[in-house]
Formats: sequence, C-alpha cells, structure tokens
Amino acid sequence: MTPKAVAVIIIQACMIVVLLWLLVLFSKDEFEAFNEEEEIESPLRMHTETGVITVALSAETQQQSDIRTETLALAKHQPVLEGLGSVLSLDGLLDLRTRYMNALGDLAVAKAALSNSQNDYERLALLNQNDRNISDRMLVAAEALYKSDQAKLQAYEAALDNLRYSARQQWGAQLGLAALERNTTPEINALLKYKQVLLRIVLPPQQTEPSPTLSITPVGSGLPPITAHFLALSPQADPVLQGKTYFYTAPAVNLRAGMRLSSQELDTAKTITGVVIPQNAVVWYGGKAWVYRKQDSEKFVRKPISTEIESNHGWFNRDKIKAGDAIVTNGAQLLLSEELKYQITNENDD
Repeated sequence: MTPKAVAVIIIQACMIVVLLWLLVLFSKDEFEAFNEEEEIESPLRMHTETGVITVALSAETQQQSDIRTETLALAKHQPVLEGLGSVLSLDGLLDLRTRYMNALGDLAVAKAALSNSQNDYERLALLNQNDRNISDRMLVAAEALYKSDQAKLQAYEAALDNLRYSARQQWGAQLGLAALERNTTPEINALLKYKQVLLRIVLPPQQTEPSPTLSITPVGSGLPPITAHFLALSPQADPVLQGKTYFYTAPAVNLRAGMRLSSQELDTAKTITGVVIPQNAVVWYGGKAWVYRKQDSEKFVRKPISTEIESNHGWFNRDKIKAGDAIVTNGAQLLLSEELKYQITNENDD
C-alpha cells in the first residue's frame, strides 16, 4: 500500500471518530431536553405544617379539576333500638281456656249437686228431730252425700285456681287471665279469632319501658315493616334470646306462628348532634374512610371519619368533622392520588 493510500485511510478514520463524537454530544443534549419536556410540573403540592399533611391547590386548578366542596350543616341522630322476637302459637293458651271452661261447667254442676244435697240433709235432719220420723241411718247417708258434694265443690274450685295460676305464670295476668274470661276483651277476641297474632319481642337492655308501638319485620322475608301494638308483659323469657320480653299484637295477614322477627325503634331519649358526611365525599385508603376538609382557600387536609352510623345519605359523625366544615364532595380521589404520589420516592432523584 502506498503512503498516499495510508494517509487517506487515516484521515477517513479521524473524520469518523469526530462525527461519532459530535453525534453523541448532540444526542445527549436532545435526550436531556426531551426528559425535561416530559417532566410536567403538577399544580398540586403536598406540604407538612405542624405535623399535618396538606395538599395545596390553586383556585384556578381547582376550577379546572372540577373540585367542589360542601359546607356541612348541623344534623341530629336518634339511635335505633333493635329487638328480636317471634310469632307465638296460641295452642297452649287455647288449651288452658278449654280446660278452664270445662272446669267452670263442672263447678256449676257441683254447686247444683251441693245445693240439692244440702236441702235434703237439712230436711231430713228436721224430720229426724220431730219424733224421729226418719231413721238415723237415712240422716247419716244424707249427711255423707252433703259433705261429699262439699268436697267436690272445693276440688273444682281448687282446680280453677290452679288453672288461673298456670295462666298467670305462662301468659301473665293481662293476657292469661283475660283469656280465661267468658266475655273476652276486643284485643283477646281478635287473637282467638286469628285476626291478630301474638308476638313475643325481646327488647334491648337499655330500653327500660316497652314502646306502645313497634315496627317489626319477619327475618329474611323481604316484607315491608308491620306495626305491632303493645299488649302485656311476658313472664317467660325467649328460649333462644336473652333480655326483657313483652307481648305485642300485629295483623295476621303476613305473619305465621314460629316466624322470627326483628324490630326497630328510635331512641328519642338519646338524641345526639353532629353532621352527615355525604357518600360522594368519602375516599377509602388503608381500609379506612377519609374525607378532605378545606383548610383555607387553597389547602386541603385529609381527615378520618366513622362509618359506624349510616344514614340515608351518608354517615353520621360527631367528633373530628363538625358543622361549618367545608369538605370536598367532588375530586377527593384526585387529592388522594396527588398526596400518595408525593409520598412515593422518585427513583430519578436517587
């Protein structure tokens, strides 16, 4: 190879090296410029003030992101007292009533027999005193029959008392004894004719007095609530549930013996005040419910709320969120995303 050809090759190699170097240099600048263009600065920023994390959002960005807030008004809540119970069969009460009526008939017969034997004994005793017009043996027999009828009458009276005691023990005085009467009250008559059914309701311990009316629903039936009216105290406890038991009556249309029931009643004696958090204001994070409260015109802070008391439009709270607080009702999820984004370490800053 001639010296001239070698020189040409060396010159070409140097030019290639220079071109490669220039290519790398200009590509690096373009790459860095491209990365800078991709890093769009977010209008949201997270700040920590006195240990409280806030998300700052300008008024213009709030409008662009459709962030809307709502000022909470004072609300009242009445706790609901829940009870359980069942529809009772009246077989036991009807059996007691039948036995009582039969015992009344036996008592009437015994009274008539006693009256007859007493008259015979008194008549024969008078004749025996008048020159012994009848024998002593006849008088003794009449006296024995008279005393026998007295004993029978006392036995029937004792049987009636025992039936009344049994009715009082099983069904209470207001229901059990009233059902034994020949002329029953309208409430008892409606039960006997199956126009009404008898309910035994177990009310919660904090309810000291039974309510005149209850809203009851058969468990798992899907039926609308039924109004039940208080009848009497129940002397016997529910075989399954523990608590104070009461008798109520309700229309027999949709209720059957043995049905399990649930009842609900507002506890008017324990009304509490607070606010209702709308459902669309709540975001879920870490298994808990949160809302964003507007701290000032451009700052928002995340606050936990309670979901123990549910209302028709959200959740009732009375502690950390108060009346007059403005909370985010539209865009809360955006604020949560922005807050979580700044909590994640940016790998490019390492």
